[in-house]
Amino acid sequence: MPLRYTGGRVRTGTRTFHGGNMTATVISIANLKGGSGKTTLTMNLAAGLGRRGRTLVVDADPQGSASQWAGGGVNGKAYPHSVIACGNLTGDVRGFMPDYRYIVIDCPPSLESQITQASAKVADHMLIPVLPSPMDLWASVRMVDTLQNARIDNPELKARLILNQLEARNALSRSMQEALAEFEIPALANGLRRRAVYRSAALEGASVYDLGRGKHAAAEIDAIIDEVLPQ
Repeated sequence: MPLRYTGGRVRTGTRTFHGGNMTATVISIANLKGGSGKTTLTMNLAAGLGRRGRTLVVDADPQGSASQWAGGGVNGKAYPHSVIACGNLTGDVRGFMPDYRYIVIDCPPSLESQITQASAKVADHMLIPVLPSPMDLWASVRMVDTLQNARIDNPELKARLILNQLEARNALSRSMQEALAEFEIPALANGLRRRAVYRSAALEGASVYDLGRGKHAAAEIDAIIDEVLPQ
């Protein structure tokens, strides 16, 4: 997505832009509950975006999973991008927008959280990882109300479901793709397969881009980025 300019003059990194603000594209990662791969998607998506422009992760989950991930680097594979814990989400994100091309928000695992609702009002995109099970899909129906409320203040918000832990030969995974086609929130064509390298990246405080065995997982992340932010 191209950068948006809204007037004024701002210094960003080592470059000064005349005639406008560089405004980040903001992506919120949200879901109803833990265990859906929310932080895994956040950290690897941010790593992929960071290869395209300066990227910030905002850890808005009180459990601090993104911050713990970034602090767990081993063998010289430290997580390559800034991760901050937020205080005032809306104020923090808007304050950082001029300095980054991408901001990725790891939300609490709850739709009722004021932080999740605030993230929907400040984001350009909301990505909702779901596991390939009917119960996870049914639970995501509740996202519709949250999105409708957020669009009162943020009518341009785009929301997409992402299937996580897909298994290519699993009939349930294939049938979930078909079920998503009928769902009120559209699903991305690309998802994340069940891969041990995602767990390894978390344990090592890195991303799949930093691990020699992570090229297939990195390709999945790149495909998601290309689908969400087509050039």
